[in-house]
Amino acid sequence: MRRICAVTGTRAEYGLLYWLMKKIQADSVLELQLIVTGMHLSPEFGLTYQEVEREFRIDKKIEMLLSSDSPIGITKSMGLAQISFAEAYAELQPDLVVLLGDRYETFAAASAAMIARIPIAHLHGGEITEGAFDEAMRHSISKMSQLHFTAADEYRKRVIQLGEAPERVFNVGGMGIENIKRLPLLNKEELEQSIGFKLAEKNLLVTFHPVTLENTTARQQFSGLLEALDELKNTHIIFTKANSDTDGRVINQMIDDFVTKNCHKAATFFSLGQLRYLSLLQLVDAVVGNSSSGLAEAPSFQVGTINIGERQRGRLKAASVIDCEPSKESILLAVDRLYSKDFQKQLAKVENPYGDGCASEKIIELIKATDLRDITKKKFYDL
Repeated sequence: MRRICAVTGTRAEYGLLYWLMKKIQADSVLELQLIVTGMHLSPEFGLTYQEVEREFRIDKKIEMLLSSDSPIGITKSMGLAQISFAEAYAELQPDLVVLLGDRYETFAAASAAMIARIPIAHLHGGEITEGAFDEAMRHSISKMSQLHFTAADEYRKRVIQLGEAPERVFNVGGMGIENIKRLPLLNKEELEQSIGFKLAEKNLLVTFHPVTLENTTARQQFSGLLEALDELKNTHIIFTKANSDTDGRVINQMIDDFVTKNCHKAATFFSLGQLRYLSLLQLVDAVVGNSSSGLAEAPSFQVGTINIGERQRGRLKAASVIDCEPSKESILLAVDRLYSKDFQKQLAKVENPYGDGCASEKIIELIKATDLRDITKKKFYDL
């Protein structure tokens, strides 16, 4: 049995890893190990490890979040995580660690595995997010990894450009599309009952994360969005809260204040879970903010995306994505375009650029076919 250790630290990442972990769990020659960390274990972020426990056995819980989202607090959290991952790997002795994305807890998991000479399979490498330090984390994790599963051919080429051997870099498509294909989504009435909130004639799903590398602060950027939302008529707004990044708590407090003042038309959630999130996504008019979900998942529903600022700059975008500046005026212009007849007609023809929704099956086959002996020793591939 090959021991495959998956690591998850956020609600979004868990949703993307879900079907892959299910397939590992069901496979006759693979054994799933699961480490849960980060926001999953925080009461402030909804204790979402409980959702994970309903589906999987958690082998290790790694507490690493300090009650601070300052640069010092985030850096100390990374240090705590790295120590704990080293101890967890020593106990679990995995044959392969599976990591997704670009977050700082994922970076800590990767660096500990690299030092322990445990091979790493990295999902969603090669992507660009110019407005956040996630990009540096993502490329660094790729360099510490031996197997690479990207969401598009453009991203595969970029991982190879980083010096990774082409025979170990595979374009399998995005992980999020598989959830859309497999989950039996809730209808409008079921969803409204589940979240305790009624949808209106117009509805927007808002997710805004900190802008860690931009000159303006999270407060400045998010203020422009809230000012724009405040002017919208006959529109209900559902917020999902920010991650535990630098200034994430600032954004979450601003959301709470806005919802308190506008409880007749707004609601907020730390975590909707994949079923409710995707069910809501199919019913709203647009995803608004700077989340990757607006680029990777919304196009599958032919739902518009208002992408604010530069956090997602550089990523592949469908024709359903409207880019705008983080100002009230620019956001309102984007909303006008969203509801225009021309754009609505365009939405009906949109295709998702992130694959066919069969990523986890492809990844399992490739993991099983790969000889992991001596794989940690690799040469830099020159173009």
